Amino acid sequence: MANSREIQARMKSIKDTMKITSAMCMISSSKLQKARRDLKNTEPYFYAIQDSLAKILDLSPDTGNEFFSSRESIPASERKKGYIVVTADKGMAGAYNHNVIKIAENEALSENKTELFIIGQVGRRYFEKKNIPVDTDFQYTAQNPNMNRARIISERIVELFKTGELDEVHIIFTRMINSVTFNAEIKQLLPLKRNRITTGKENNYQQFFFEPDIDTVFGHIVPNYIAGYIYGALVESYCAEHNARMMAMQTATDAAKEMLRNLGIEYNRARQAAITQEITEVIAGAKAQKNKTD
Repeated sequence: MANSREIQARMKSIKDTMKITSAMCMISSSKLQKARRDLKNTEPYFYAIQDSLAKILDLSPDTGNEFFSSRESIPASERKKGYIVVTADKGMAGAYNHNVIKIAENEALSENKTELFIIGQVGRRYFEKKNIPVDTDFQYTAQNPNMNRARIISERIVELFKTGELDEVHIIFTRMINSVTFNAEIKQLLPLKRNRITTGKENNYQQFFFEPDIDTVFGHIVPNYIAGYIYGALVESYCAEHNARMMAMQTATDAAKEMLRNLGIEYNRARQAAITQEITEVIAGAKAQKNKTD
């Protein structure tokens, strides 16, 4: 059994660690609430853009064919695919990063012509260590997602798709289902799917004129639509990251409390054993002194 001084040192170390885990849990909780508000505030904008695209397609079904082209003439082995992978900048978030990286790694290793666009330091370091090619110019942090960053990413991938450098674009992110459940998912951004762009409202675009033409207007709206989807994925991933970190830190804090409880019991036993030993030694010494006197 360890002596009381060793147990006290362990208890102090655990208490110091528990302060850190408790603070990280509170910080993640605060950032999670802010990210949720930001996502809720931007959702109407994204749905308005989707509604506009749906109404234009309803008015002119052949509009924007370049964004819907699946390029079936290109063989599967020759198709160039791009994957936007959303990870975190830090660890200590349970299986959050692992789940995203696992999907991305499977996709990267299963395709011959794959290009990875990594958001977050964890994913970037992982794939560089594995010698899996990543776009070195694509340097974006996972912290504080904003619409401006989503627009820059959207313009980049739309341009790569239009010029034929990429035939497909997918995004791998973590969708937050509820406060305790989140899943890593992969969604196709380009080419667009007509059945996914729908509206439940009446189409009043019959009364509008499009300048210079309807195709140009559609082409200007699409990058904003993609940006809205990317922004939603960034914020959802950010929410899931902090939710996962909050849960992991809460679990660590609870484990630390349990360890302190067990060490407290062990400390009391060690102290009681030391006291008993001291009493035994005093009694033995007194008895020996009495026998010597007699």
